[in-house]
Amino acid sequence: MDDQDPPTGIDSVAVARAGNRSLSVMDQIREAILDGSVSAGERINEVKFSRTLTVSRTPVRAALQALAGEGLLDYAPNRGFTVREFPLDAIVDAYEIRASLEGVAARFAAERGLGPEERAIIEQSLVAGDKLLERGSFGPGDLAAYRSINGDFHETLLSAARNRMLAEMIRICHHVPMSSSRNIVAFEHRDVRRRHDDHHRIFEAVMAREPHRAEMLMREHVSGVKASLIRSLTDRSEPPV
Repeated sequence: MDDQDPPTGIDSVAVARAGNRSLSVMDQIREAILDGSVSAGERINEVKFSRTLTVSRTPVRAALQALAGEGLLDYAPNRGFTVREFPLDAIVDAYEIRASLEGVAARFAAERGLGPEERAIIEQSLVAGDKLLERGSFGPGDLAAYRSINGDFHETLLSAARNRMLAEMIRICHHVPMSSSRNIVAFEHRDVRRRHDDHHRIFEAVMAREPHRAEMLMREHVSGVKASLIRSLTDRSEPPV
């Protein structure tokens, strides 16, 4: 098969043989898209991914086909897979919906309580964020560190909500990559400080079993991230003086 042949010709037996490895490859490629490591509009290099993930191109192609089905990738003959681009209004809509849904998740978590492991993960993310911010400025590797901190906080609260339907709906919002909690677009110390302080307040409300306060704080938090994103994108689009 030529490198640019449509993905529908993938040998089904070979894909099945890949088994769990294919799922692992799909998760890793999805993560690269959602955290911004692969930019919107960028072509997916199958050879590069197969080398990076130390797998053959068969599970990589199977993963790309599945991710195209999720709406994260576009496919075009003679060009292959590219990361789907979304207009600003679609990104804003995704944040608006995320704010409502994650607010509900925070309320459920406050009502149902955190398990010991969930509490430990969130407390660890708060401590790690405090240490990251105490220097007053960011250096190499800090973006990746904060991406993990932020993702752990949001994903653990969602897990504590214990509602599969809610998790699926939020996952759909993350199909707009810039709205993912692991895609940190605006990474300035002032913005991150404000967001991390929000995390502390949300956690306090959840631990105090104050569901409506937890919901309100989470809604405001996600809306604040949306405002930072819009400001960042607007600044990028303005020509230099």
